[in-house]
Amino acid sequence: MNLDIGFGGLVVLILLLVLRLPIAIAMGVVSLGGISLMYGERTALGILTSGPYEFTASWALSSIPMFVFMGYICYYAGITDRLFRAVDRAFRRFNGGLGVATIGGAAAFSAVSGSSLATAAAMGRIAIPEMTKNGYNAGFAGAIVAAGGTLGTMIPPSIIMIIYGIFTETSIGKLFIAGIIPGILSAIMYALTIRFRIKMNPGLVTARDRTDDDAVVEDGAPTSVLGSLLDVWPIIVLFVSIMGGLFAGLFSASEAGSVGAFIALIIAASGKKFDFAAFGNAVIATLQTTASIFLIGIGAVLFTRFLALSGVSDFMASYIIDVAGDPVLFIIGISILYLILGMFIDPIGIMLLTLPLLYPILLNMHVDLIWMGIIVVKLLELGLITPPVGMNLFVIKATMPDTPLEKIVRQVVWFVMADIVMLAILIAFPSISTFLPALVK
Repeated sequence: MNLDIGFGGLVVLILLLVLRLPIAIAMGVVSLGGISLMYGERTALGILTSGPYEFTASWALSSIPMFVFMGYICYYAGITDRLFRAVDRAFRRFNGGLGVATIGGAAAFSAVSGSSLATAAAMGRIAIPEMTKNGYNAGFAGAIVAAGGTLGTMIPPSIIMIIYGIFTETSIGKLFIAGIIPGILSAIMYALTIRFRIKMNPGLVTARDRTDDDAVVEDGAPTSVLGSLLDVWPIIVLFVSIMGGLFAGLFSASEAGSVGAFIALIIAASGKKFDFAAFGNAVIATLQTTASIFLIGIGAVLFTRFLALSGVSDFMASYIIDVAGDPVLFIIGISILYLILGMFIDPIGIMLLTLPLLYPILLNMHVDLIWMGIIVVKLLELGLITPPVGMNLFVIKATMPDTPLEKIVRQVVWFVMADIVMLAILIAFPSISTFLPALVK
């Protein structure tokens, strides 16, 4: 074992991340440099030649660009706008309903996006102007959308779950199904937080939300609840097609992405807003997002090899098992680690940085990897809205250039506390995550 080089590499990696070097490059540089020191440059070049190919050639990864493409098709086809208007009509009857509608819209869009950042960006463009126009405090409106955007990682399909499933050799289909109940409960928790905050501080909404009497009906959209459901039929069709096919065993999680993208493309083509320019924008956005994810994944593969060759993975696994033999105590420790990392690193980077260390420990402790996957996703959700580098906060700030980030952060703290409560519930009651997957053979 070469523990000195292994731990030295960890220290160098942290320093590079503090200096804001992209995580993919940082992991690659540290890994290749460390392997060269231990086994020579020829070995490092050999791993550089084989590692990235072995990762990117994985059939399971093909679902990532397909799910990303499906989400962007819905966005550029205007389905997101229709979705928000429909949910708004369902919840506008009570004060605070517009904020709750934003959470509902984010939850529904999460069922076709697979990405928290995409969900936050899409809902921010639509919901924030509506909330501020109807008397919502700007910071409060931004915090609602930032929190709602995190549902993109929990409610299936989820890119984070796909990557977790690949690295831990866990069924991606079961992970998707496991995220349904926690995702719904998280959305309910956010909605309750909105109602609680408005009751505590009525000044957060200085004017009453629109009601059925004074609402503006756009494009002749129906105002009834049934009409609202008909207005969002594309989302319903996509979600039922994907999850129904997975439940019934008609196709695998890898194939589900292609099925979803194909159905989304047919639905979009039948509408008026989706033209060749929108199709091109969806393709370009998909390529950019996928390339970013794959680069981080390649860096993580190299880093995994480095840790294994240096012996750090085995050493850490043995040490942590000796110190924290109780799985629950271990998971609490992981939660604290993820909360700290979430303040500085993007979610995919955090997961791929830590999984090489955590996976062998989880296997030795016989921790349910489905349950652990949902906890990891929840922790990554928290990181998205945890300052100073909560990615969703910056996405929302970009849509609100005149609103100081500090105002959004002050309001998002309440949603962070709601997420911590939800995390505690998921840890205390594993069946919330494992009940539905157990029904699938």
